[in-house]
Amino acid sequence: MAAVESLATEMDTAVRVVHLASSLCVKVQDKLRLPSSTNDGHVKAKDDDSPVTVADWGVQAIVSWVLAEVFGTQNFSIVAEEDTESLSNTESLALLGAVSNAVNEALSEAHKYGLPKPDKPLESTEILNAIGRCNSVGGPKGRHWVLDPVDGTLGFVRGDQYAVALALIEDGKVLLGVLGCPNYPVKKEFLSNGCSQSGAGSVSKGCVMYAKRGSGQAWMQPLLPGGYPESATLLKASTVDDPVLATVCEPVERANSNHLFTAGLTNSMGVRKQPMRVYSMVKYAAIACGDAEVFMKFAQSSYKEKIWDHAAGVVIVEEAGGVVSDAGGRKLDFSKGVYLEGLDRGIIACSNQVLHDKINHGAQRK
Repeated sequence: MAAVESLATEMDTAVRVVHLASSLCVKVQDKLRLPSSTNDGHVKAKDDDSPVTVADWGVQAIVSWVLAEVFGTQNFSIVAEEDTESLSNTESLALLGAVSNAVNEALSEAHKYGLPKPDKPLESTEILNAIGRCNSVGGPKGRHWVLDPVDGTLGFVRGDQYAVALALIEDGKVLLGVLGCPNYPVKKEFLSNGCSQSGAGSVSKGCVMYAKRGSGQAWMQPLLPGGYPESATLLKASTVDDPVLATVCEPVERANSNHLFTAGLTNSMGVRKQPMRVYSMVKYAAIACGDAEVFMKFAQSSYKEKIWDHAAGVVIVEEAGGVVSDAGGRKLDFSKGVYLEGLDRGIIACSNQVLHDKINHGAQRK
């Protein structure tokens, strides 16, 4: 496996492209919040009824295009959530046009982030090719970029929390992770209350968090509307190790999370605070920067966790001092392809080992 020291170009490129992608998301979300944009076809339903937006495809196109420009297309592998099927039919010409406009507007500013930009606007076929190139299924061998272009699309559509998540996996191990959190609030009490008070649509309120495996450090940069920031703040997870004092995050959606089980577990552990229900991998971000101590997700039995929903967040939390495992105490296995196979019931992320041991022990008793 590659040494941590050899990942400087990969990390630098990943952080910069997530900044650029987050800028695209802010602009698209602002448009979705306008009354005239509520029914203009910029949001579509996928086969599982989950939404997909111009931002999902736009971010995937940008990240794919930039990574290919920097690292070349030979042995190039991206595992990502979206495909081009619903963008390629004749009924989606307006949607494809909106995606193309968003992509080219963003790429025209790529130089502000120290990234390559195309000599001329990309044609729609080039954009579809970039999105379609993200068709890898990962696995135990080789190097794979893993992308969730807009994690928490429902939160994104509602003007709430979401994340752009990019990770690099080699031989089944997560080497680095980057999370763009454009609506990350200034005050943690706003996390589960939407973003109207925390500056949704204001890029200066957001951040990008990132970490390299084995570095023992996780970092946060502010999102700046003018381009790439030079400063970064070191993140440190909370030292609170008493469940009574812990702040717990859980998913908003009931479809893929067993809230009753989580409530029973937290009650048995003496947790006093009401859980914060937060969209997307922002839950991992909250633990990494000390705004929460616990994230638990116990999905319904038919639901299978995807690697792009966890890879970036896990490495950031762990390098900030936290611990992530399944309910049986085992590390998450990213070597089995698109899904986290063999998961024992659910996922538990905590800000420190002592707290994790207590929560995990409680989960094993239930």
